[in-house]
Amino acid sequence: MTDGSFNNWFVRPATTADIDAIYTLAGQTGPGFTNLPHDREALFARLERSQRSFEAQLSQPDDELYMFALEEVGTERIGGTALIFSSVGTKKPFYSYKLTRLSQHSRQLDRIVTTNVLNLVNDFAGASEVGGLFLVPELRRSGLGVLLARSRYLFMAMHRARFGQQVLTELRGWQEPEGVSPFWEGLTRRFFDLEFADADRFHALNGNQFIADLMPKHPIYTTLLPPEAQAAIGKPHASGAAAMKLLAAEGFRYDGYVDLFDAGPTMQADVDDLRAVKESREAAAFSDAPASQTQARPMLLAAGDLLDFRAWRAAGQIDTEGERLTLPADAMALGRLSEGATARYLTTD
Repeated sequence: MTDGSFNNWFVRPATTADIDAIYTLAGQTGPGFTNLPHDREALFARLERSQRSFEAQLSQPDDELYMFALEEVGTERIGGTALIFSSVGTKKPFYSYKLTRLSQHSRQLDRIVTTNVLNLVNDFAGASEVGGLFLVPELRRSGLGVLLARSRYLFMAMHRARFGQQVLTELRGWQEPEGVSPFWEGLTRRFFDLEFADADRFHALNGNQFIADLMPKHPIYTTLLPPEAQAAIGKPHASGAAAMKLLAAEGFRYDGYVDLFDAGPTMQADVDDLRAVKESREAAAFSDAPASQTQARPMLLAAGDLLDFRAWRAAGQIDTEGERLTLPADAMALGRLSEGATARYLTTD
């Protein structure tokens, strides 16, 4: 377990009341973090949309946005954000590049030439998307990033009808130390009269439809691109390499889909195959007996419906049938659990 002080944090739905804190966080994200633009008006609109989504009564996904905030008990400090889009590509196309291999054979030369090709596709229509995961630097390596990320999957498990069968996530693409995207410079910029920073801001506020509108619709042979641009295809930003490993451990896979903007990798999974969905269980929670130090197990917990949702960390006991949780009183209070209330748990040991 990490330092106990880090267990004083919990994840909850973000609301419009969080605009100041989230606007401050957005100023720390850096180029390419399009799901958390440093634009107060755009962020407020997203928070309003998120609040409406949590309040809506739904039996199937309909292009909702759910934004979550990581809050510290007592201080009300916001240390991070994460979000879920319930269904992409249904109200407007969700474009990606799909990297494929093409082989051509010349009988006269007795030679086969194989090259990579980028094809413009809309293969994720109807899928859910997770993104917007950001944690302030001083809280990294505390395990709170895992809580923040996996809280979304626990929420999806608890509200399964609101999400698609597939889930995807787009990682920021590779950038040079000075903040330049080799893929943008090597390909995309040729069709736009924009500097990368200006295009990045427009992308964050408006999505990548403008790229799909102006980029060629025909396959792009990657051998025609500069070596730096080729090397960037499917390569995550330096800050995203660890996240890519965590996503793979959760059940996501990379199948050659990349972002139109910077060629960052898109990873995908079936929602029901995600570890946090597949392995989490529901149980009645009690604090009538303190958890034994030898039998207590570290776990992620989630409880509450929609706007009352909370996710947090604690150590507790599970009975042999896995149907009864015994938690410390402070963990019960953090999740606002009454005696016998249902909580979803995921052991992490």
